[in-house]
Amino acid sequence: MKVLLPHIRLTSDQQVVISGSKSESNRLLILQELFDDLIIDNISDADDVQAMQRALASTGDVIDVHHAGTTMRFLTAYYALCTERHLTLTGSNRMQERPIGVLVDALKQLGADITYEKKEGYPPLRIKGHVSRGGNITLPANISSQYITALMLIGAKLSEGVTLDLIGDITSRPYIEMTLQLLDQLGAQTHFEENSIVVKPIQQVASTHFTVESDWSSASYFYSMIALSPVGTTIRLKSYKKNSLQGDSKVAFLYEQLGVDTQYTVDDIVQLTKVAEAKSDFQADLIETPDLAQTIAVSCFGLGVSCTLTGLHTLKIKETDRLLALQNELTKLGAEVTINEASLQIEKADCIQAMVTIDTYQDHRMALAFAPLALKVPIVINEAEVVTKSYIKYWQDLQKIGFQVEEQ
Repeated sequence: MKVLLPHIRLTSDQQVVISGSKSESNRLLILQELFDDLIIDNISDADDVQAMQRALASTGDVIDVHHAGTTMRFLTAYYALCTERHLTLTGSNRMQERPIGVLVDALKQLGADITYEKKEGYPPLRIKGHVSRGGNITLPANISSQYITALMLIGAKLSEGVTLDLIGDITSRPYIEMTLQLLDQLGAQTHFEENSIVVKPIQQVASTHFTVESDWSSASYFYSMIALSPVGTTIRLKSYKKNSLQGDSKVAFLYEQLGVDTQYTVDDIVQLTKVAEAKSDFQADLIETPDLAQTIAVSCFGLGVSCTLTGLHTLKIKETDRLLALQNELTKLGAEVTINEASLQIEKADCIQAMVTIDTYQDHRMALAFAPLALKVPIVINEAEVVTKSYIKYWQDLQKIGFQVEEQ
């Protein structure tokens, strides 16, 4: 599906209810599979979460997670060391280009029997599961936090738990801390100091009822819309907590540089207000929040703000090479963009090319992040349906706040 987004002005003072966090939901679904009687409310309706639910319900010997990277990583650990099933875990063509060798090597330290069906280090994986006792694992720290989380989640079930010794600088620490907090709520004894993580097995479940907070990554696109709107524009988002488990809640702090104020209410609503013009230069290290990179880059370009983002080395192994994709599409719009292995720089732009067609590379965050530019110029989004990976009702919610979404 291709959509045209004509140039519009945001309808101020509207409220949007956003689905539960994809990150929290998938962690809790694995824990629900490991420990009986867990109840999960406000679970995300994103494709990635539906992929997890379908996989866990499947009794077949081939499980296809399609584009769902979190699902692939978490299930690799679960099926390898917490079940006795023999199966093949596979995904889309892009998934088969996303490395998983570091996780497989880590699991093999606990006796996992995993072989590669095609290319060494990449899915599909042939898994001969067995129930491990757990133990010590050494692995690089500067990799996707999903590898580390996958090991932590199963550690709560294994009789000896797991101890992770992380080598190097840790990437996306808030996602690791989210996992630890969920495990703590469930009743696990955990310890995270310097580069060592210990998860001891849960002897007795402390809490069986979890309510998933709405997704802060999804909220980031509305921060972009408010930043790109005139001073005084407001929007309310539900349901969010000031003391969030989600690392991307840092978006509230980051967008202060772009003139957006965040106010929290007692009924779990956040109100975003454009209170000032953006600063002329934006700089941020996103090593802990790499999923915000596309949103911030597009916001800065749309505002004519120069932008330097660092800590982005994991973007090259996401749904697409996000650094290259950003450079390609922003350049179409008239931006001057420089990238390397871990950073992106955008020069201040004086104008934005109108009616440019944005390619999404089967990456939901490309469509989600570029759509707010319709507040500056008309824009076309290719493969617009890709947003369902994390935000199924995105186009409908945009229409509620003044966007025109015309299918082409």
